[in-house]
Amino acid sequence: MRRPAVSLRWKIALTVMAVSCAVAAVLGVLVHNAVAHQTVGQVRKETSEHLGTALDLFEYGTSREGLNSLLDPPQLPAELRRLARSGERGTMVGTYRGRLVMWAAAPAADHVMAVWSPYGNTHRSLDKLDTAILGSAVLAAAAVALAGLFLAQRISRRLATTAAVARRITAGDLDARVGNGADQTGGGAVAAALDSVAGSLQSRLQAEQRFTADVAHELRTPLTGILASAELLPEGRPKEMINDRLRALHRLTEDLLEISRLDSGTERADLDAYDLGMLVEGSVRTTGLDTVVRIAADRVVETDRRRLDRILANLVINAHRHGRPPVLVTVDAPSGGPAIIEVRDHGPGYSADLLHHGPQRFRTDAPGRGKGHGLGLTIAVGQAAVLGIDLRFTNAPDGGARTILRLPDVAPRAP
Repeated sequence: MRRPAVSLRWKIALTVMAVSCAVAAVLGVLVHNAVAHQTVGQVRKETSEHLGTALDLFEYGTSREGLNSLLDPPQLPAELRRLARSGERGTMVGTYRGRLVMWAAAPAADHVMAVWSPYGNTHRSLDKLDTAILGSAVLAAAAVALAGLFLAQRISRRLATTAAVARRITAGDLDARVGNGADQTGGGAVAAALDSVAGSLQSRLQAEQRFTADVAHELRTPLTGILASAELLPEGRPKEMINDRLRALHRLTEDLLEISRLDSGTERADLDAYDLGMLVEGSVRTTGLDTVVRIAADRVVETDRRRLDRILANLVINAHRHGRPPVLVTVDAPSGGPAIIEVRDHGPGYSADLLHHGPQRFRTDAPGRGKGHGLGLTIAVGQAAVLGIDLRFTNAPDGGARTILRLPDVAPRAP
């Protein structure tokens, strides 16, 4: 059975409380030992002095009245009795007539001379001291635990805010900063480092986007002129080859411009209501490629027709270019769930790198999947993000690449 997870706040609070309890216990033991050693030592010293006086009086045959001295008392602890009979002196806590006393014993001729002093008050004083130490330790531990909980809450809140901002940055919100968060409770090295990394990343990406847009814009005008000039060439194979390469370069320029617009985050969808089945059939038909379209269930959806056309066209072209026929596009709209479009081929499938990292610009996956500049899937992902479509790349169990689009669940208008 899996144990329930403990939050960072409670982990810090429990750790602080455990450390404070350990420190309080150690200090309590040290204080108890020091006081007990001093108090009990004083009683032992006084009782030993009385024993010496009693031995002197016994040796001279003088009365020992008032010294609480006894010869061979039966209440004397057995260990202390054996010690005295062996010729040694000693002290030990015991009882006499139902009271706690401190015994001191020593050999006296053939007898054992014993002297006792009251020990009850000393014992009660030590008990009160232990109670006071325990109470103080509990109060101190509780106070430290509350302070630790408060501190842990501040730390965990700051870390949670930092983690939330990091997730926003990962999702593409490069304007997110910890310093601008509503839950920020103060500065910190981690927050400052994250803000610095986010700022640096944002600057580099913006520079890359500007470079891509500028290059595409600069290439667009001369390419248009070259395309027009190429039409003036005499008919023949050379003209066809030149026009083919120029058109490919023109498409690449347009793709770069589209990617720069998507990267800028300024693209907005122009939504309208459409019959999904008819929309998909029209989009596939415009590609001019032999593609099978199956409508399992139709539905009216609210989307941007131009952008969805762009997504489907790129996916279908990519399936024909890098996969093998038949290429199948399936439309399904189960009740109670989002509308789904699936595009699949029967080729080698997507590589593990693409499935893990997603499509990369100017990378066309494995060599066995054909050639190209690798921007089609990147554009499809960008346009899907604008439309709020969940686009996922997978491989079919029986082979072939499969791309699944889940359209957002919005209230459709009449088409």
